[in-house]
Amino acid sequence: MTGDLFDMLDRAGFGANVCQVASQGDCRVLRLDDETGEGFMTMYRIFDGVYLMYNDFHMQSCISQYQNAETVFCIDHCREGRIEHENALHEHYYMEAGDIRLDKRVHHAGNVLLPLSHYHGITIGFISEAAEQSLKREMPFLHIGLNELGEKFCPQNKEFLIRANGQLGEVFEQLYHAPQCCRLEYFRVKTAELLLLLFTLDIDKQPTQSQYFPTRQTEKIKQIHALMTSSLERIYTIEQLSERFDMPPATLRKVFRAVYGEPVYRYIKAYKMKAAASMLISERRLTVSQIAQRLGYDNASKFSAAFRDVIGCSPQEYRSKEMEEM
Repeated sequence: MTGDLFDMLDRAGFGANVCQVASQGDCRVLRLDDETGEGFMTMYRIFDGVYLMYNDFHMQSCISQYQNAETVFCIDHCREGRIEHENALHEHYYMEAGDIRLDKRVHHAGNVLLPLSHYHGITIGFISEAAEQSLKREMPFLHIGLNELGEKFCPQNKEFLIRANGQLGEVFEQLYHAPQCCRLEYFRVKTAELLLLLFTLDIDKQPTQSQYFPTRQTEKIKQIHALMTSSLERIYTIEQLSERFDMPPATLRKVFRAVYGEPVYRYIKAYKMKAAASMLISERRLTVSQIAQRLGYDNASKFSAAFRDVIGCSPQEYRSKEMEEM
């Protein structure tokens, strides 16, 4: 294995909370530890200066200590979960399933929160002039400059977020199922395909670019989330929350959707039904009506309808099925 890629990344500095736990050939595995959980990054060297990394995190938050040194361009794809990133400029932006982030890692260091406590995705990174040279050498048909791409999407060193792009998403979905027999070769072909698609992508036709929210707004939304999830028997209207937290209703809806991935009512409904599913098993002495009341439902029929809508079966069916399997 040529050591240049990993040496460059080491010089960039992942931070004291990241350590290597395994290494074999052109692959190494890194672990990120935090008091809220852990994450694993499985990194493959594709070419000199080019890497592909599978990211699997099960935690609520962590500190990114990555310091950009020689990074030219990075492509991130979120397959599952959500990420809230507070960058070095103290701006908040969000990635959700299906999103693709393009950036130069200039402002990458900062706080990273996982509102759903998990995140799974892929990163493809291009480091220094080594990446440019190796792409020209290994793929001479690919007349694409990495610096050119970086300036196209990140002219002021800010992140650029692409949502719901079918062609790009399909390439990443294929990367999650790369064949074992020719994995590195597969990575190389798909990386070239991604670069070509990005090169031809019309930025002006993208439906939504990255949205940034000030800290004061995201902090209020988290307080709203804590209030609603700590007292599940209470029902709050948008107007009540808006008045209590001094936030316009439209802003409240928009920022809540950005942070937690769903509208307020849909999110809290799903949260309550998942809590109900747990109570149906752990609180066997409680009737369905009693559980419904604990979650703010005076009408057991409405509760059962909501439970079926979220879980896929009635509360009684869920309890019977789970009890049979125990």
